[in-house]
Formats: sequence, structure tokens, C-alpha cells
Amino acid sequence: MKTFRSEIENPVVQKEIIELEKRIHAFRGGTMDGERFRSLRLARGIYGQRQEGVQMIRIKLPYGKVTSEQLSRIIAVSNEYSTGRLHITTRQDIQIHFVSLDRTPELWSQLAKDDITLREACGNTVRNITASELAGVDVNEPFDVTPYAHGMFQYLLRNPICQEMGRKFKISFSSSDEDTALSYLHDFGLIAKIVDGVHGFKAVIGGGLGSQPAHAELLSEFIPANQIVPTVEGIIRVFDRHGERTKRMKARMKFLIKDLGRDAFLELVEKEKKAIAFETYEIDSSGYNGAIPETLLEVPKVTVEDTTAYEAWRESNVIAQKQKGYYAIGIKVLLGDFYTDKAQILADLIKNYGANELRFSLRQNIVLRNIKEENLPFFYQELAKLDMVALGYNSTADITACPGTDTCNLGIASSTGIAAELEKVIHAEYPQYLKNNEIEIKISGCMNACGQHNMSAIGFQGMSINAGKLVAPALQVLLGGGRLGNGQGRFADKVIKIPSKRGPEALRTVLNDFNAHANGRSFLNYYDEKGEKYFYEILKPLADVTNLAEADYIDWGNADNYVKAVGVGECAGVVIDLVATLLLEAKDKLTNAKESLEENKYADAIYHAYAGFVNGAKALLISEDQKTNTHFGIIESFDKVFVATGKVDFKTSFSATVYQINSSEPTQEFAIQYLNEAIAFFNTIEAFRAQELANV
Repeated sequence: MKTFRSEIENPVVQKEIIELEKRIHAFRGGTMDGERFRSLRLARGIYGQRQEGVQMIRIKLPYGKVTSEQLSRIIAVSNEYSTGRLHITTRQDIQIHFVSLDRTPELWSQLAKDDITLREACGNTVRNITASELAGVDVNEPFDVTPYAHGMFQYLLRNPICQEMGRKFKISFSSSDEDTALSYLHDFGLIAKIVDGVHGFKAVIGGGLGSQPAHAELLSEFIPANQIVPTVEGIIRVFDRHGERTKRMKARMKFLIKDLGRDAFLELVEKEKKAIAFETYEIDSSGYNGAIPETLLEVPKVTVEDTTAYEAWRESNVIAQKQKGYYAIGIKVLLGDFYTDKAQILADLIKNYGANELRFSLRQNIVLRNIKEENLPFFYQELAKLDMVALGYNSTADITACPGTDTCNLGIASSTGIAAELEKVIHAEYPQYLKNNEIEIKISGCMNACGQHNMSAIGFQGMSINAGKLVAPALQVLLGGGRLGNGQGRFADKVIKIPSKRGPEALRTVLNDFNAHANGRSFLNYYDEKGEKYFYEILKPLADVTNLAEADYIDWGNADNYVKAVGVGECAGVVIDLVATLLLEAKDKLTNAKESLEENKYADAIYHAYAGFVNGAKALLISEDQKTNTHFGIIESFDKVFVATGKVDFKTSFSATVYQINSSEPTQEFAIQYLNEAIAFFNTIEAFRAQELANV
């Protein structure tokens, strides 16, 4: 395996990549536990695939922005280490597949040359921070949220408060009340507002999808922009300490808020304020307000021959910007998949004839920005050569789908196959829906909702269905979800389960009924008037499994009969329950604390020391077969099991020592004291454990 010590300019990134390389060697050599290694690689964007022996790599792209140089770098990496296919996710990341684990450090080092990271793209971390794809050019926005999304990304990346939480944590920035970044589905959702001339955000907390979707609750109608970072830090600290860590399905923040109650949760957040290094955190937005740069090369003048097709494209896929005379171009990307040959031409286009920027959208599309109106014919001509002028951007025909059984361990049924089939149905039979932006169709291959099926007007979830002794691929049909705006939304009802091959007929049934009887009403209003039972009855004939044909047992895009095969999901990371591993982790945290202290990062040093306390305590509690579901519970239990019983000699209570973290300001003096106490604690428990083993 190649090393990269001389190739990486950023010493922090260099250290991370070298560490990954070492850990891969340790894992291959049998000196590192497999579960611990899995947790580590997930936090570095390396995710196991359905296919054994290869990895999916998730490339973290804050708010979906890439320059031509960055896209070219991703293309080169995909060509060298993957298959040449780029997949846009619903969190504005790029995923590439079929990568050898041993080549991931080298891959990461190549991406780092253009300031692209894999760090915290997966695992129990703050995932990619998303934002409205039109942020900065949106005619309805009070201001550009881009610098605030970027500033929060920079602040939280590598931050010790969010490296090993109980579950993932998701943040979004919406540019206007239209809430196109879907704040209500996020752990921390922000919507741009201006109050009395002050830039700030409406904030909601505790949203999420998955098998039990939860609508985010209002945190505040207005938080000034310079308070959003300390606010989110307080929330993450509470989630890290009190969030569930053992029961994966109950470990998202939405469950913690439900269990504690909103007010009690916010009281805990308030108590964290003293531990945060600042009351306000200014994010510099000045660099985002300049004039749009002129193109690198003169844009050729072209004459469009098919003016009808051009005008249809302009109406469907071109969006006026708030900057007069400039437009954004939406590129509809089937299934979010595009390939490096065309991607390179696109990268060259935006570099030479655009503003050297594009953004990937939450609906798995591409947006080119800052295109002068007189240059639209040229871009239409060039995009047409790439087959990138398909009509229906952000329309009903623009279906969102996760990878499903193509590559994901958790996929139960094909989502990409049925998505492609439904798009064919709409184009052939319902072309009017290429202009409909109200009805969204979203598909997930399992209940985890990566395709956001349970928040859409029409959703499908991959399942299986029994028919005698055989099993057929199936779809659960969901109806009635949607984004309402300004932090409000609704989740879809689970209406009926049908064999997957009848998905197109289910769509026809719903659309035909809506076309015949809605009489101008919106889809959601019509659905509410008719009700779930009405749609169940009209779809019920499709649920009959007594008349399945041979083709019904073959999933979309497959040639063989369906076999239900679900692997172990890695979306949430793993729980490590090995005493020795935890003690090593505690020691690593103390090393990190020392390094942060040397760099005068006192708040970071304190939090690393805190993690050392907790990991060490957890190790001994596990050796006694005690529950370790939450940090809070670990701290409380250690006092009961070890301190109160005299098993471990401790001058004061363990909790009083640890909880100095939220009652003391993060000064140099306190950081040194707290770290020394953590080191002393570790030495005590290490000696205790050694004595225990000696007595076995």
C-alpha cells in the first residue's frame, strides 16, 4: 500500500490519511478489532457495499458546491479507483462505488489536493450540511445562506464534540420561506430571516425521517446569525451526552427530545453555555457578495435551430436569478447518476464559459449558476450534446431514488429500477406532469428513507411480499406528504403494499383519479378530501397476490427470481463493547487532548479529556455487565458501581469531576487541570483492570 507523507500539504489531513493507512494495516494484520475499525472507516466516508470486498466512498461536499477543479479531481479519482459513475445523494454528496479498501488512503490524498474531504461523511457524526441549491441566486432569499453553511461546516469538521455520537446529526440551511432545504426533516434546520435589519434564522430541532418520521419542533422564530454556531454546539453537546447509544433505532435526537420533553432538553442546552468558548461566533460573509466574474473565454454566439425545443427547455429548466440578466440552469439527472466522460466536459464548460461553480441538489440534480441570458443558447447547444437537456427539472417526472439493492446492504427491493420505469410512464402517458412542480415522487429501497419516500406526495418503499411459499419484491405505496414551507411539512400515509411490478399501474391509478376528479384542487387538498381509505380501495385490486405472474417474482432491473437478502446496515455506525478497545480509545482521547492543549485549543482539549473519562468508565462498566446506553448513564452508573462501593478509590464523586465540563469556562487553567484529572483517572482504572485480570 502506498504512503503519502510527502504528497499532502495540509498537515492535519496528512496525519488523518496516514492514520487511516496504519489502521487498515492493523485491521488486515488482525491487531485491530473489526468493529472498531468499521466505526473508524465510516467516519472517514468509507462504507461497506452489498457486494463483498469493495467499498462505497462518500465524498463530502458542503451544500453541494464544487468548482471545475474539484469536479475534475473527483472525476480523476473515480476513473482511477472506481467505475466512472458518480452518484448524487439527497444530501448533496457524491458517492463512488466498488473501491478497494486498501486504496482508500491514496484516494483521499488525491481528493485533498483540491480541498475535498471524506471526513465525517458517514458514521455517527455531523453529516454533510445541506442548503438550498439556489442559495446566493434565489430571487426570494433575504440573504445568501452559503457563507453560514460553510462557516458551520468548517467549525464542526473534526470538532471533538461530534466525532462519536450515538447517531448521525443532520443540519440544513434554507434560503427562503419556501424551505427547499427541508428544515423540518433535520436535527437542526435553519431558514434565513431578517429582523430589524439583522441577519438571522428561524430554527427548528429534532426532525428526521427513517422508519418513524418526526416533524422538527420550533426552537426559535429568530436566532441572530452570530449565535447559530454556539447554539448548535450546545445542542450537540447535550445529544452527545444524553443520547441513546445502544438501541440504534432509538438513538436519533428526535427520540431524546421526545423522552426528555422539549423544555427539559433546552434546559440542558442552556446549562452548556458556560462550557462553550464564546457567546457569539461571527461568520464572515463579505467574500460572497462580490460581482459575478466574467467568463474565462469569450462565449461563442450560436443559432439554435429547433427554437421550439429551446423555448420548452427555457421554460422547464432555466431559472431567473436575483442578479439581473443572469440565470441558473437545472440539469435533470436520472437517478442521480452521471458519468465521468460527460462530467469532465461539464467541468470544462463552467470553467471556461461560466462562473466556475455548480451545485448538486437535494433532488439529485445539477445546477449551473450565473449564466448570462445571451449565453443560454450556447449552453443549451453544449448540454444537448451531453443529453443534459431533458425537460422536467424538479417536476413530478424528476423522481428521487436511493441506490437500493444495487449497492446498499439494507436494500430490500430495487428503487432505481422502479424509478426509471415510472419516469418512462410519466413521459409517455402523462407529459403534462413535466410542468407540475407540486407532486413529488420519491422512492427508497428500505424503511430508512434515504430516498425520502415518506415525505413526498407519492412515495414508494421497497419491501417483500409472501405469495404462498414464494416471496416477491414489493412496494409500499405512500401518499399525502409534502413540504409546506417556513419549517412546516407533512408526512405521507402508508396506504397499501403491492407487488413491485404493479408500481406503474399504481401510479396510473392515482394520477388518473386525480386528473378526473380534482377539479383544480392541489394534490394534497384532494388527498385530504378523499382520505387514505379512499385511495386504499382504488389501489386494493393491485394488492391481490393470488394471481401473480412469473414476471412478478423478478425485481426491476434483474433477470433472476427475487431473493430477500438484507445485510448489516452501516448508516448509524456501530457500538463498541470491548473493554480493551475502549481503554485504548480512552488513551487516544487523552493524547488528542494533549495535542489540542499544545495548540492552545482549550475547548477541544477539555472535550477530548471528557471523552477519555467516559470511555474509560464505560470500559469498566462493560466488564461488570452494566448498561452503557448514554454518557449520562455511564457517569451516573460509575459512581454507583465503582465509587460508592469503594472498588475504585476516588476523592470525590466521578460525576462531580466529569461535570466540571459544563460549569467551568474553557480557559487554559481549567483545560490543564481537567486533563490532569482525566490522566489520573485513566491510570487508576488501568491499574484496576490489570489487577482484575491478574486475579482471574
